[in-house]
Amino acid sequence: MTLPAHMQCILLTGHGGLEMLKVVGDHPLPAPGEGEVLIEVGAAGINNTDINTRTGWYFEGAAGGSGDHAAGGFEDDGPRKSSWSGAAIAFPRIQGADVCGRIVAAGSKSDQMRIGERVLVQSMQPQPPDEGGLAILTFGADFDGGFAEYAVAKSEMTLAVDSALSDAELASFPCAYSTAENMLDRIALREGETVLITGASGGVGSAAVQLAKRRGANVIAVASRSKHDFVAGLGADRIVERDADLIAEIGEMAVDVIVDLVAGPQWPALIACLRRGGRYVTAGAIGGPICELDLRTLYLHDLTLAGSTFQPKSVFENLVAYIERGEIRPVVSRVYRFSQVAEAQTDFIAKRYPGKLVMVPDRLAAASKQEGV
Repeated sequence: MTLPAHMQCILLTGHGGLEMLKVVGDHPLPAPGEGEVLIEVGAAGINNTDINTRTGWYFEGAAGGSGDHAAGGFEDDGPRKSSWSGAAIAFPRIQGADVCGRIVAAGSKSDQMRIGERVLVQSMQPQPPDEGGLAILTFGADFDGGFAEYAVAKSEMTLAVDSALSDAELASFPCAYSTAENMLDRIALREGETVLITGASGGVGSAAVQLAKRRGANVIAVASRSKHDFVAGLGADRIVERDADLIAEIGEMAVDVIVDLVAGPQWPALIACLRRGGRYVTAGAIGGPICELDLRTLYLHDLTLAGSTFQPKSVFENLVAYIERGEIRPVVSRVYRFSQVAEAQTDFIAKRYPGKLVMVPDRLAAASKQEGV
């Protein structure tokens, strides 16, 4: 296969608003290094982390919900710890934590026999032991990701997938579904337990509903009323309005587990819903990261609070197995061209569609008419 010298990609040129995203068609083709593979990207999913990285929301000084400055960005005061790993982002950066594509080249010490494989890339990638063994780097933030016609990834973090699903459908899985599965693993959700899932119509939330039902849990989902039918179709046993009084609707000490992606002002009410010995896990705070906790509730009710970011490799391996066995399904609402990235992120920020939004290179969209699926 003859590879081009240049490619289309989306460059993040700095922290800020949508104007920081630059679509170019003449970016040099990356070359896989030792232990790496080159992937021809078929599709790349959009995630909250793309927005948060662009705006600089991961910086500890950024206040408010992740959507508060999503269009315009937070005030940029120079280099800062603005990635998942805590490092400053090096610009320009090609974002995109989700990738589905085919391996077209391999670097030294990579298996040349892998060329031609259809693959998914693990978004959260464990690093050599550090910080108690919980250090990660993130595809599309700490190094270039999938918003390009070609992407380089570590061979060991690139898993073959055997599925009849389209590239756009497969690209909806890696970041959101591995985040959700990792949360359920971290909090040890068991069959027969009742779990409350916030943000249930979003990418991670809709994944968590499916994955919790796969484990045999009873799911109470929180979502806006316009998306109740969508969430019900994922298997939720009960759906509560997003702005409802959670204590009045669900009851105090009524659930075993809370999977929270929102936090914000409703957080104290969430904690009040946990039974004695209940467990809470979070991997997001789109409603606001600063919350109030009465420590007496924590210790008198023997609660467990957990954060979830680091993912052992087994989480992604299990996810690919679920996909191949048809135990979970994609929920892609719309597909955009790379050149429509501003529109795509605007729709994502506005939560115009449930589930996942996905982008494809312009040449593939033109050839396959995928746009607007």
